[in-house]
Amino acid sequence: MSILADKSTKLIVQGMTGRSGTFYTDQAINYGTNVVGGVRPGKGGKNHIGRPLFNTVAEAMAETGANASMIMVPAHNAAAAMIEAIEAEMPLIVCVTERIPVLDMVRVKDALRGARSELVGANSQGVLTPGACKIGVMSTADARPGHTGVASRSASLTSEVVAGLSAVGLGQSTTVGIGGDPVHGIGFVRCLELFMNDPDTHGIVLIGEIGGSEEEQAAAYLKEMKSRKPVVALVVGRHAPAQRRMGHAGTLSVFGAGNAASKNAALNAAGACVVENVMGVAPAMADALVPA
Repeated sequence: MSILADKSTKLIVQGMTGRSGTFYTDQAINYGTNVVGGVRPGKGGKNHIGRPLFNTVAEAMAETGANASMIMVPAHNAAAAMIEAIEAEMPLIVCVTERIPVLDMVRVKDALRGARSELVGANSQGVLTPGACKIGVMSTADARPGHTGVASRSASLTSEVVAGLSAVGLGQSTTVGIGGDPVHGIGFVRCLELFMNDPDTHGIVLIGEIGGSEEEQAAAYLKEMKSRKPVVALVVGRHAPAQRRMGHAGTLSVFGAGNAASKNAALNAAGACVVENVMGVAPAMADALVPA
């Protein structure tokens, strides 16, 4: 099993006819993802890279039975694309678009209240269930099917961690990029809930950053749940200066709030195995999965 996406996923791509949309849709198809169509207003009834195009998400869902959408729409229209998918009750929406205005994402979050959709992103590398389904822009070169779930705020670190896990024989059930923006869809807590309830996920890796409160929320959840599965956590940015954004829009520590030390302390107190660098993740997970 896995979370969010698997062999049964039927994917449409909003913005499929653009340069990036074309490239990453083709990659998904070649990986084996069941891409059933695309959405591009005004081009309904045509075909693109062997898949039918529709004018709206609702039309695409009705015609294909799609249950997931990948949004490859430019930043100025991405919020409208997400809201359209939410209003169509698309079960899974994965938005990889970067640099979406924060106020636009506030509107998206408002649309999600009480909705039936799960949103991953924006500014996400996507969701990957190795050997079954790729929705996003992540590398698949080192991914292997297995039993370790990965939830991350960083695409590049996800690639490094996945490579390390696979090198020691630990494949992945699903990897999820929650996105690096301050306002986004599902976070670490929701990923933990899904992984904890997935019988095929035996251990969980969290890859965090300075800024925001995702890691502290995850720690509170783990403390309350008294984790049933081992969790290995890596929070990067230990030497980052305060009040300076580092990479992602959400990666900002102000006056010590949301810094790596406080996040690591919270996760450690909640029972997670906290490692100091990316090279420590795979060995720590391998040790944690050895029966006592």
